[in-house]
Parts: sequence; structure tokens; C-alpha cells
Amino acid sequence: MSQYHTARRTKGLYDPKSSEPFKLSRSKLELFTDCPRCFYLDRRLGVGRVPGFPFALNSAVDALLKKEFDIHRAKNKKHPLIEKYGVDAVPVAHEDLDKWRHNFTGVQYLHEPTNLLIFGAIDDLWINSKGEYIVVDYKSTSKEEDITELNKEWQDGYKRQMEIYQWLLRQNGYKVSDTSYFVYCNGKTDREAFDAKLEFDVTLIPYVGDDSWVEKTIISAHKCLNSSKIPKASPDCDWCAYVEARRGKE
Repeated sequence: MSQYHTARRTKGLYDPKSSEPFKLSRSKLELFTDCPRCFYLDRRLGVGRVPGFPFALNSAVDALLKKEFDIHRAKNKKHPLIEKYGVDAVPVAHEDLDKWRHNFTGVQYLHEPTNLLIFGAIDDLWINSKGEYIVVDYKSTSKEEDITELNKEWQDGYKRQMEIYQWLLRQNGYKVSDTSYFVYCNGKTDREAFDAKLEFDVTLIPYVGDDSWVEKTIISAHKCLNSSKIPKASPDCDWCAYVEARRGKE
């Protein structure tokens, strides 16, 4: 048995008898939305989905974008991409931004009715002339078509991600714009040669969020964690479907 799976069985699991706040990340709340069974097995029983490989190139793009926007943040000036799309915003130099960007801290809020400490790490934060904070998320991919909107079903998770960030900031007392932005970087494969560099088309995609679902989902996830029974699998869960198919063959 790998060290990863051993750790998963003994650390960070939900205990219904504990009075300590239980940290629940944005991604784990998304897991509950995706499949309550997988969520319960992960957070209550310590049997997580097999982890995927890290997206190193995506992480590199994220890191470079943060550095680039930070240059304009320090000068309190608009980034050229913001200028290009005529957005009323500048990158904001908030004293907690570094903490909010960190994966293991992020923006946090203790949801007292459930004693769940919800947290999630943002990529960037802008502010408009009304004093409203704007949540910004970086995405990178490589597609032949131009990416100008989030119109695919699998991108619904991106939208929920934004809405959780908006909800977290609002719970911390901040005035947050309903409109957030995705900085979408699309790697181009139609260049004549690699020449030791990968070029991107960068688009700015607005998204008007609605975080009214978040609290209800937190309450439902808490109820799931406190159940003594493993919930049914989501009918659309490929992981659970695979397990059932394999069990049938064995």
C-alpha cells in the first residue's frame, strides 16, 4: 500500500463527535456536488479517488500571470488586458492577497451552523470604481477553436468555483461584484516551430455569478458527513460506474 493511501486513511477525516471546526476546501465541496458517495468515502472514510497527475504547465502559466499582474498591482495601474476589454478595474493590493492565494489557507469562513471551515484559494483580485472586489481566475488549455465563452457542460465547475470565492469574500464582509473574470490562455499549435517557447492567445471572459446555492450545499454536505450510511452514487459519476462495472466482472 502506498504512503499516499495510508495517509488518506488516518488524517484529515471528518469525525461527527468532534467539536473542532472541520476544514472543507472548495474542491471538496465540488466533489460533493459531483458525487455524494465519493465525497463521503473521501472525507468520512478516507478512501479518495485516485489522484491525477499535476498540471505542471498550467501551474507555470498561473505563476507567470500572477507575477505579470503584480507588476501593475504595485503601480496601481490597469493591465493591458483590462485596458483591451474596457473593464472598470485595477488589480488590488490587498494585505491578505498572498494568504488568499495560498492553497492551504485561501479565503476562509467558519460556517457556524455546521462548524465547517470553508476555504478556497483565489488566483487574483481586482477592484472597480465602485469599491467592489472582482474575483479573477486563470485558466490555460490548448484548443484549436477560439475560447470566448464558457459554454461547455464541463465548465460548469469553473462557474461554481467562482461563486464559492464570491461567497467566501462576502461572508468575510467584503463588497463583491457579481461579475467575475476568467483570464483564459489558449496555447497555439499552428506556429511554424516550437523555438523553445509556447505562445498563447489570451482572452478575458466575464461571468455573472449567483452564489445563492452555496450555503444550501454546505448544509447538505454536512448532513452527508454526519450520516451513518454511505450515500448513493451520482448517476453521472464515472468513478462509481467503473467500480460497479469492475465488481460485476470480478
